[in-house]
Amino acid sequence: MDEHLRHQRDTALREIEALIERGCQIKAVGSVDATRAWQRDCAAAINQLSGGSKAHWLSRAYSEAFLVRSADGGVVVEAETGEIVDRILDVLSQGVASLSRMDDVEAASTGAPPRPRRFEFVRNAELRPVLERAFDDSRDAFERGEFALALVLSCSVMESLLTDALSAGSGQPAAGSFEKRIEAAERAGLIRGGCARLPPVARAYHDLTDESGELRAGVHVTEREARLAGQVLRVVMRDLDPGR
Repeated sequence: MDEHLRHQRDTALREIEALIERGCQIKAVGSVDATRAWQRDCAAAINQLSGGSKAHWLSRAYSEAFLVRSADGGVVVEAETGEIVDRILDVLSQGVASLSRMDDVEAASTGAPPRPRRFEFVRNAELRPVLERAFDDSRDAFERGEFALALVLSCSVMESLLTDALSAGSGQPAAGSFEKRIEAAERAGLIRGGCARLPPVARAYHDLTDESGELRAGVHVTEREARLAGQVLRVVMRDLDPGR
């Protein structure tokens, strides 16, 4: 990918990730005017990414986010506002995933490995490649339909990021549960309110694995729960690294 295309891609990624962050905040506040303004900005971003084509898969996914369909596939009514916000956030996350894969496609064609950049803001340099690998593994697990594994990996990356940020701020190792670290990071102003969207199973993700770190038998995580965990992870990453 040449520098011009990479700049365009990175600019689009920053815009979409900012929209995801706004969407998380808007859902928590529930302002009708703010929601409508956000939806207009999302529509403009999707239109740009789709090249103005209504037939593009991203445009179709955005349009369908507003509709509830009957069992036979017929359109019934417009979805509830909160559900629409969640669906639009899902569409935006799909856009982020599509853009993020551009480097992987180029690497496959040239034989060069993709350049890790996502976690340069992490203070512990030894942790960065571990986070890169876990981040990629989470995305791959989600695409394979292994939603429990995808959620656990996303949450483990998130907890590691919060631990790193809290330790850097206090000079002492961060302690406490995942939930406590989220609360501490919010109190310290390191992250905003994006974690409010984490489903209960994500907040208790340690309970999904045994002492050796393997998934327990019978663990069930839905696609939506795994997707939400991934979305919140991206919001946390942007909070901790505003320059992304």
